[in-house]
Amino acid sequence: MAKERMLKFVHTAKEMPEKRDASVRSHDFNEIYREFADAKATEQASRCSQCGVPYCHTHCPLHNNIPDWLRLTAAGRLQEAYEISQATNTFPEICGRICPQDRLCEGNCVIEQSGHGTVTIGAIEKYITDTAWDMGWVKPVKPATERAESVGIIGAGPGGLAAADALRRAGLQVTVYDRYDRAGGLLTYGIPGFKLEKDIVMQRVDQLAQGGVEFVLNCNVGEDLSFDAIRGKHDAIVIATGVYKTRDLTDPGADADGIVRAIDYLTVSNKLSFGDDVPEFTDGTYNAEGKNVVVIGGGDTAMDCVRTAIRQGAKSVKCLYRRDRANMPGSQREVQNAEEEGVEFVWMAAPKGFSGNPVASVTVQRMKLGAPDASGRQSPEPIEGGIYEEPADLVIKALGFEPENLPKLWGVDGLEVTRWGTVKASFGTHMTSLPGVFAVGDIVRGASLVVWAIRDGREAAEAVVKFIDGAAAVAAE
Repeated sequence: MAKERMLKFVHTAKEMPEKRDASVRSHDFNEIYREFADAKATEQASRCSQCGVPYCHTHCPLHNNIPDWLRLTAAGRLQEAYEISQATNTFPEICGRICPQDRLCEGNCVIEQSGHGTVTIGAIEKYITDTAWDMGWVKPVKPATERAESVGIIGAGPGGLAAADALRRAGLQVTVYDRYDRAGGLLTYGIPGFKLEKDIVMQRVDQLAQGGVEFVLNCNVGEDLSFDAIRGKHDAIVIATGVYKTRDLTDPGADADGIVRAIDYLTVSNKLSFGDDVPEFTDGTYNAEGKNVVVIGGGDTAMDCVRTAIRQGAKSVKCLYRRDRANMPGSQREVQNAEEEGVEFVWMAAPKGFSGNPVASVTVQRMKLGAPDASGRQSPEPIEGGIYEEPADLVIKALGFEPENLPKLWGVDGLEVTRWGTVKASFGTHMTSLPGVFAVGDIVRGASLVVWAIRDGREAAEAVVKFIDGAAAVAAE
């Protein structure tokens, strides 16, 4: 009977959850995909071929047991499916919403490679965990044994929260320090609600708090509390700050009013979704309403900005990217969503300067693709004479992020960093050059995916427990 429930990809077509019409969704910040109904989730899960070599599993950074929970979903055993999913992924409902499945699990699905259309893994993962929350299967962490040792985590983003969850399950006392007024990091303030509604993040934060994780918010390490003070209070430290320093523009006029950082623009928009009073929005600084908006960049952050500007009522929204569509680093699914909502993409175009203060236009340089660079990608080169002016009342810089100089910012000696400014950490243990200090996520990898931060947090938690156990053993001798 189990086999009869699976292998239905031959006669059952791939189907995504229904997407709300662009003319409706572009006026609000609600998620754009509707929920799978139970019957539809069961049907789509049954398309899994249960192949002998599950590439979906191997290409997932968390190595989720995807075929197992697909089979359980097809059989209607949703609570077991959730338990299997939760065993390897701290936040499956978040990954189901924001992971680039087309580049990871779904993109490597065996039936996708054979031309039958991938299993819609992300949508089913989201459905399983949303159902688990609705049914009350998700419980606060209750360690079997409480321990006296404590761990301080600096940064309440996905890496820090994943580490906090795993460390509490091990019985350790956990305190998370974060600069913002709410936990969640980029999940809370960097990703718009139309991709990840904020109550989804807050319910996980609440679950951790109910499980005994202490949150110290509005805490700027190095200003409000020194790194040495935090280190002196705990038996181990996990650095999970992410990367928030924006790559800047050096073109003439780039310091004009009306040219803003993507992270600031998105943070303001997300604060509004919580009902906060945000003066920077009220005074128009981060409000796109009625403006000609130009977003510079081609990653997922740029996609978040252009789609936010549409929802704020911009007069026009254009995205400048110096390469072509095929070389764009952002999700193609997100590009399609943005185009449906009215965003215009200007490929092979880069800013050369800005006019006016406040900004009134962007001087755009047309580009062409030349010889490959060190990474193998074709390098963009300017086309002689290919210059024009693009009207702009608001320019958003979405050029990527770099790490802050933590040793200088925190006044800490001995914390080694790479030539890129990321913290040096052991590949296996995530230990830094300071004993008992670990680092995870983007502050080690550079700007990367949420799913990699979750993996790092879980791995580091295991190493932290071993480190504390080792220190206890030495002390007992």
